[in-house]
Amino acid sequence: MLFFTQCFGAVLDLIHLRFQHYKAKRVFSAAGQLVCVVNPTHSLKYAPTRCAAVQASTEQGVLPPCHHHEAVHDPQLVPCTCPLFSCPWEGHLEVVVSHLRQTHRINILQGAEIVFLATDMHLPAPTDWIIMHSCLGHQFLLVLRKQEKYEGHPQFFATMMLIGTPSQANNFTYRLELNRNQRRLKWEATPRSILECVDSVISDGDCLVLNTSLAQLFSDNGSLAIGIVITTSKVHSSEAEM
Repeated sequence: MLFFTQCFGAVLDLIHLRFQHYKAKRVFSAAGQLVCVVNPTHSLKYAPTRCAAVQASTEQGVLPPCHHHEAVHDPQLVPCTCPLFSCPWEGHLEVVVSHLRQTHRINILQGAEIVFLATDMHLPAPTDWIIMHSCLGHQFLLVLRKQEKYEGHPQFFATMMLIGTPSQANNFTYRLELNRNQRRLKWEATPRSILECVDSVISDGDCLVLNTSLAQLFSDNGSLAIGIVITTSKVHSSEAEM
């Protein structure tokens, strides 16, 4: 009976994912677009992360305490960029992608245009949906977060971060698009570098921001489909031609 119950549950999960995939295809029917179903994860990191702690200390004019038994921090090392957990990992920028995939099991999708389908939008905040997008020879991190900026008023924040330096991020433009029931909403901006911290981008509001009622207009049975397009910036393209 236990074996039957586990198998039956796995079959139901598979059917649910296929159904969500079909709904996304119905909304975004453009040829060549890939659909990725992203399940929510309740964020466990709202114990202060290293990134948040350093930022808060800097704003207050106080540097983090230095203990004699601690090794000197290598400026070339970056902390874990995953916004879901308080991960103590540090490493070079070149190995961030492998860390996110192996340790945090974050999926990566390739293609110029993809559809990010976030499920279970009704779950209480804080909740995160996250995926990596490989495009134009670089990797990007898409983060959708449900968070209360004001008590009792949750909002949705979506942003694209380049897993690279700020100068590299300036070479790209990303577009997020919501399209449902003859309504269309677009957000276009330059991605921020993952070195700048996802938390600061969201707190600054430099991203796509949806209140609950607006998110419901574009959701379908609790799922939100976001079309993603990444292109090189015009400045970068003209420089390449020269």
